[in-house]
Amino acid sequence: MGRGRIFCRLVAFFAMKIAELNHVALRVRDVDASIRFYRDVIGLPLMPRPDFNFRGAWLRIGTYQELHLIEGGSARPDEEGARDNHFALRVTDFEASAAQMQAAGVVFRGPVRRPDGARQIFLKDPDGHVLEVCGELPPVAP
Repeated sequence: MGRGRIFCRLVAFFAMKIAELNHVALRVRDVDASIRFYRDVIGLPLMPRPDFNFRGAWLRIGTYQELHLIEGGSARPDEEGARDNHFALRVTDFEASAAQMQAAGVVFRGPVRRPDGARQIFLKDPDGHVLEVCGELPPVAP
């Protein structure tokens, strides 16, 4: 039996059970500008953060997930409109969210409809990180 097969069997045997996505961390150039964007434009509330030895901020996404901003440079997408290197936030009212972003002067691409019917808007934070706002997602199969 090859090493690859043994590895795959070990992974399957010891596979951990993931409860949820806890947080997404983004490296940003200016944590204050990023806080203004994610708090004031997107609507994420700030939450307490441990006293690390570097600047940053934590914001709440929904009930349990978090966005961690870490000051100190950033990684920018190489290609305009790239679909990789992004994270998505599901909203309860897609139309109202789109209207709110438009009223705030946020530049975004979309809305577009995925093949499964979900609606998407893509925008960038102050560091160029791509953020997807999505809604009308189809039910998740059990």
